[in-house]
Amino acid sequence: MQVLQGGSHEDERGTVFYNNSLDLTLVKRMYVIENKDIDTCRAWQGHKIESRWFVVVQGIFEIKLVKIDDFENPSGNLEVQSFIINDNSMDSLFVEKGYASSIQALEPKSRLVVFSDYQLGEVKDDYKFDSQKWKQK
Repeated sequence: MQVLQGGSHEDERGTVFYNNSLDLTLVKRMYVIENKDIDTCRAWQGHKIESRWFVVVQGIFEIKLVKIDDFENPSGNLEVQSFIINDNSMDSLFVEKGYASSIQALEPKSRLVVFSDYQLGEVKDDYKFDSQKWKQK
């Protein structure tokens, strides 16, 4: 995974938010996630084949990632990495194939745009794991 730094430019007309490091040439689809509240956590969904890019367009999200060692029977002690991304910076989080993610909004009405390098149904690549499997203490 990799955080691609964004930025902004402000003048008398307003502000332009950008991410010039985000190369979307591999993207085949996009969707937006808005959790119903800040207590809802979308944990854990993984992809063996699919890569994804996450960009927050409103609010703040915490995205936790786990590199899956075995998609049929993953270890329960895998390292959890946590990233906070928000709408202020236009930073993008690139998640390569082989990871499971946990996605939680930290502010109400937060929205996360997700880009994928596969069309929906193009490959069978959805792996859902118990939401408590890698719960940090």
